[in-house]
Amino acid sequence: QSRRSLASFPTYVEVPGPCDPEDLIDGIIFAANYLGSTQLLSDKTPSKNVRMMQAQEAVSRIKVWRETNSNAPEGEAQPMTEVDLFISTQRIKVLNADSQETMMDHPLRTISYIADIGNIVVLMARRRMPRPDSMDSVEASDPAEDEKQRQYKMICHVFESEDAQLIAQSIGQAFSVAYQEFLRANGINPEDLSQKEYSDLLNTQDMYNDDLIHFSKSENCKDIYIEKQKGEILGVVIVESGWGSILPTVIIANMMHAGPSEKSGRLNIGDQIMSINGTSLVGLPLSTCQTIIKGLKNQSRIKLNIVRCPPVTTVLIRRPDLRYQLGFSVQNGIICSLMRGGIAERGGVRVGHRIIEINGQSVVATPHEKIVHILSNAVGEIHMKTMPAAMYRLLTAQEQPVYI
Repeated sequence: QSRRSLASFPTYVEVPGPCDPEDLIDGIIFAANYLGSTQLLSDKTPSKNVRMMQAQEAVSRIKVWRETNSNAPEGEAQPMTEVDLFISTQRIKVLNADSQETMMDHPLRTISYIADIGNIVVLMARRRMPRPDSMDSVEASDPAEDEKQRQYKMICHVFESEDAQLIAQSIGQAFSVAYQEFLRANGINPEDLSQKEYSDLLNTQDMYNDDLIHFSKSENCKDIYIEKQKGEILGVVIVESGWGSILPTVIIANMMHAGPSEKSGRLNIGDQIMSINGTSLVGLPLSTCQTIIKGLKNQSRIKLNIVRCPPVTTVLIRRPDLRYQLGFSVQNGIICSLMRGGIAERGGVRVGHRIIEINGQSVVATPHEKIVHILSNAVGEIHMKTMPAAMYRLLTAQEQPVYI
């Protein structure tokens, strides 16, 4: 049967809004004052009435802190700041109006509720409560623990703006446009997947296959110091983490034998470098990161902030059935493109990575056509192991390392 053109469907379905849908895909900006943030515990699926009560509770807390100048819990309230509120089908960002530095950045899918109360906007984003490792092996638990497992930590950001209602409507519209874009990215007819099914699917798929949890655990993030002689290189090879990473930065791909990095015993292959001597490397091109590291040659003590990561990335794609395109392309075992918003991006697929294994089967020596065939016909949970292609070439001696 022929699939009807997606262009014949309205771009947004349930939430008519004030914006041109194409503008929401690129992103729009509203001016606002950021009043502060507070955290609440919430059930996974509270009613709209409960959500509105939570929003009012957040506003009350912030107002009390502001009016009494009392000390809010650490990390909650902040002084009023003029901000630009960036809204798109991918994310909501809060930028300092003067410096344009990002103050907050929430993927749209983590936004649970938006409330406008007069000239106040409350943005509620969920944070999953960390699950204790010990719970994994407990089969029978008491109801109080079960209830705790169903709760989320909700961060509530409070803003003041003349455009409060417009902001709330625009965010609501962004959800509907994102739904249409998801259908387009995955080649699904809107008649085959309701907006509720789409929401349910997003809620069952943790973005980046738990990368976020890994990066947020303090034991995985470390400041380390490396001592070396002035004029001596650090003795590392770095490669890009791959487009699609939760934090695009550089990875240690190799270390020079008996060089300062290897001798320190503090760095491992696979570690991601967040910053070096206080300079953030997140989002910078590989060549810039290399230049920054080369510039440290005459220093004798170097501080690196790293996230411990295994050299091999574990990917988990949940593909309910063959209606869903995987949303990435492969050439000779290397992932060369990735569809924004598709199920592959959600599962942790990264551009520039070489596929090592699919569902426990090594594909290192597998011809391109067979890899494509395996992936095209895979449904359910698709487990893959990948690593940056440049790292793979170094480890298999296809390339000689150039240390910096």
